[in-house]
Parts: sequence; C-alpha cells; structure tokens
Amino acid sequence: MITGLEGAGLGLRRDFIDQVDTLEPGAVDFWEVAPENWIPLGGRYERQLSALTQRHPFVAHGLSLSIGSPSPLDVNFVKDVKGFLDRHNILFYSEHLSYCSAKGHLYDLMPIPFTEAAVKHVVARIKQVQDIIERPLVLENVSYYAAPGQEMTEQEFTCAVLEESGCLMLLDVNNIYVNSINHGYDAEAFLKAMPSGKIVYGHIAGHYDEADDLKVDTHGADVIPAVWALLEKAYALHGVFPTLLERDFNIPPLAELVTEVEQIRTLQRRFDMQHPDTGMRA
Repeated sequence: MITGLEGAGLGLRRDFIDQVDTLEPGAVDFWEVAPENWIPLGGRYERQLSALTQRHPFVAHGLSLSIGSPSPLDVNFVKDVKGFLDRHNILFYSEHLSYCSAKGHLYDLMPIPFTEAAVKHVVARIKQVQDIIERPLVLENVSYYAAPGQEMTEQEFTCAVLEESGCLMLLDVNNIYVNSINHGYDAEAFLKAMPSGKIVYGHIAGHYDEADDLKVDTHGADVIPAVWALLEKAYALHGVFPTLLERDFNIPPLAELVTEVEQIRTLQRRFDMQHPDTGMRA
C-alpha cells in the first residue's frame, strides 16, 4: 500500500512562499517542489522551506534527472537530491519519463524512443537511482510531440518500464489528454491500462491550444473541462488518488490557485460520496 499523501496539492513557488501560512488550514493538503530550484539556496529561502516541510507534507518533482539520457547518470547530482530528500523528510521523488541531456543539457524534455532497448536502458538507470536515493523513484508519463524510432506504443513502453524497474508512477492526466489529441489515441484506454497499485499521486494542469489537433503542455492556463472529466474517469478506474495542480507561468494570485485546488478536492469528495466502497487511495 502506498501511503503518506492525500487530498489536493499545489506546486510551491518562491513567488508566494511568504503567503503559505496565511492560507486557511487545509486549503492545500500537500506541496511539491523541484529539488534543483532549492538545493543551491541557503539563507532565508532555505529557512523558509525547512519551516514549511516541518509542518506540511511535501513531494519532490525533479526537472533534470534525465532518466533516459544516453549519457552516464549524474551520480553526484542524484546524491545531492538524496541529501535534499533526507534533510526535508520527503519520501517521494518524482521525475519525468524522458531525458533532457546528451553531452550537455538540452533544456527541454525529450521523448525516449519507445523500443525494447530503451526499456532496458531506462530500467537499469532507474535501479541505479533507487539504490542511491534509498526509496522508489516515481516516474511521470510525459507529453511528447514526436516519437522517433517507435517500435511500441506509449502505453506499452510506460507499462514495461514501471513493471520491470519496480518504480512507482506519477499519473499526469493533462499529459494523457494532450497526447491523445496529438497522437490520436483513446485517452480512457490509456488510463485503464495504467497499474493502479503503482500510482502515488497525480498531476492536473492547463495547456495551450495551438490547433484542433495540436495541444501544447504549458501549465500556463486554467484546467479545461475535458481534462477535469478525464480526472474523474481516472478516479473511477483507479480510485481517488492524491492530485496536484501544476501552474508554471501566467501564475495568478495564490487565492485563485487555491480555488482551483479546491476543485480537485470537490471532485474527490463527490466521487467518494458516490462510490463509498472504493475509498481514498493514499
């Protein structure tokens, strides 16, 4: 049983760190931080983060692990992350099932080829990371806009990595929606294929409509009704799991973000009332 989280979460930004303690109790059930944005910091920001991680549940969501990279794993970086997790008593470290480096940093999340060879490569690197951090790695299904060298479906690739590595899953509902439009697959079928017992928590976010058949995962807008509906479908398939709102630019005031967080919680409560036998996954 996966334990330690519940309810509706929000990504912590330094822009509003001073406002967190002004929120009503229970307005945000858990918070998410990117270790890379905090590890180099000391002084006031380090003290503020430490004070918050002592009082609130936190997860870490990384940006630069580059789990699918052809370059050697940055072991020193992973050790720094491990120290960050231990220092702030954070159990779950999630990352993207993608890569962002190859003889240098690419500054974007690149798609791993959906091949058996790539599965083996990624699985070996996951196990190396897990040995260092001494906890399961949590991997997120990512948005992608090209599928170079594809031999498997995204669904087959994702499930193979999760099964063979022993890692856990961060289920990003918006990414499933975006990919289903861009690549023409059934979002509900993809959701159904994901392993319920692996899901630690979920993400939901807004995106940009470039065209009817091209959606761009930006985290820069409100969540649209179709994505809310897909989240509800995810709860129907897997039970209610902790879910976090991502907003990375065009960031509104914290009070507005909390309103959208409350929409997650309202959906969770409504589902639990309608399906009392499924219970809250945590």
